[in-house]
Amino acid sequence: MTKKTIGFVGTGVMGKSMATHLINKGYEVNVYNRTKSKADELVEIGATWCDTIADLSKTSDVIISIVGYPKDVESIYLDESGIINHAKDGTTIIDMTTSSPALAERIYNEAKTKNINSLDAPVSGGDVGAKNATLTIMVGGDEEVFNQVEDIFNVIGQNVVYQGKSGNGQHTKLANQIAIAAGMLGVAEAIIYAEEAGLNIDKVFSSIEHGAAGSWSLSNLGPRMVKGDYAPGFYVKHFIKDMRIAIEESEKRDLYMPGLLKAKEVYDALSEAGFEDNGTQSVIQLLKNHIKKG
Repeated sequence: MTKKTIGFVGTGVMGKSMATHLINKGYEVNVYNRTKSKADELVEIGATWCDTIADLSKTSDVIISIVGYPKDVESIYLDESGIINHAKDGTTIIDMTTSSPALAERIYNEAKTKNINSLDAPVSGGDVGAKNATLTIMVGGDEEVFNQVEDIFNVIGQNVVYQGKSGNGQHTKLANQIAIAAGMLGVAEAIIYAEEAGLNIDKVFSSIEHGAAGSWSLSNLGPRMVKGDYAPGFYVKHFIKDMRIAIEESEKRDLYMPGLLKAKEVYDALSEAGFEDNGTQSVIQLLKNHIKKG
């Protein structure tokens, strides 16, 4: 069976690794990114560069996007020069950006009018998950369409779950981000406390990461916090965007989310201090700066 040609829009921290896995599995991959140089390595291993999103859309059977913000998602799909206006009949579009559930539904409905299939499929697992093809993928849209492209998801992820109708992938990802938000502060605070108490931090990790305090953030980002490695696996500015969307969706439902609100407040302060392009683990810098000595 001939493999589908995949168009990939967004070749940054996450997208580059994801597209690499698809190329290595033998898929023909067309790529587009606002900054062309970020796609150079993909072209070197076999991807085809497209000068415009329209060109990519006309030559791809499945189009995957993972970009920064909802406004970027809206632009690449719904602009006159965007994907929906130029994709072939029967194309499947998959947005893997963490975005607004309402926007996912809007794209789904617009796509339907052009006989285009649409899935919202945000991911969790950060740069490590993207590099190792172990991402969790949360998918919303028509189940029949999901079944048709599940093999593609399985190339880039390890835990792929169909969540139901259009928008449900985004709602699931927001629940994920809500769970992470206050937890990130907890990981940073635990490390600061352990260090101030004079403990061996490696031994602390050995004890607590396998108990009730264990989490992906503790195991993967905790060591980076200790080393002072703040390179972005997931940008502070994008985490703030996710929390903002989660707060907006929570307010629509009259939900009280004190942990989420506090985490957003702390990360806003981190961004204002000039760290918006750092990884989310850099929150420990802000907290350490507030330690009260003697």
